[in-house]
Amino acid sequence: MISVVMPTYNEETVLPGNLHALCTQSGDYEVLVVDGGSTDRTREVVMDFTRNTQHSRLGVVRLLTAPKGRASQMNAGAKEARGEWLLFLHADTVLPHRAVQRLNKLEADHDVQAGGFMHRFSGDDWRLRLISFLDNFRCTRSRIIYGDQALFVRRALFEQLGGFPQQPILEDVVFCERLIRVTTPLLLTPPVVTDSRKFIKMGIWSSFIRVLLIILHVEFRVPVLPRAFFQDIR
Repeated sequence: MISVVMPTYNEETVLPGNLHALCTQSGDYEVLVVDGGSTDRTREVVMDFTRNTQHSRLGVVRLLTAPKGRASQMNAGAKEARGEWLLFLHADTVLPHRAVQRLNKLEADHDVQAGGFMHRFSGDDWRLRLISFLDNFRCTRSRIIYGDQALFVRRALFEQLGGFPQQPILEDVVFCERLIRVTTPLLLTPPVVTDSRKFIKMGIWSSFIRVLLIILHVEFRVPVLPRAFFQDIR
């Protein structure tokens, strides 16, 4: 079984559609939405979703709470998960068709211990396509999988590596640096699709510079970005 762990914080805008898209996937899975203290209707959206008998995957969605912070929230979800695979999915990111079925089949292949998906943003802006291209090139080269690429890892290995480090930013990078010491993550296509609204709201070029600086930090150990650069954009 796949345990999809979805950290949320003030995601009422995209969550209804993305939960619906997730729960129309076929396969053997559960969904653990881990909220970090949302002040909008995020929790109500999840509870309404679980009560709606029209949803084909009724009963597989659970709502949990944890202190705000993706590392804290994802670790809390992993602790409650029952699946062989842990799949960490951002609330604004949509899996490709039949992704869960594909991971179900990979459960029997123990040569595969972890992986993620190639990435693209919603919309047709060439600058967003460029950002995705650079990010995918970086990931193919380094096998460092960012959080919006739907990282999946066997639960036993996740626990062996100590889960995500309790730090406010780049927890996905630090975890993957540990991960690639023991296995080579598999990269899958078609890509996941992340809602581009946050990049547009922040400014596409500002977001582009942000991505480049993160890559420089990860690849070449330039000084880490200030936390303010990772401000919440909703």
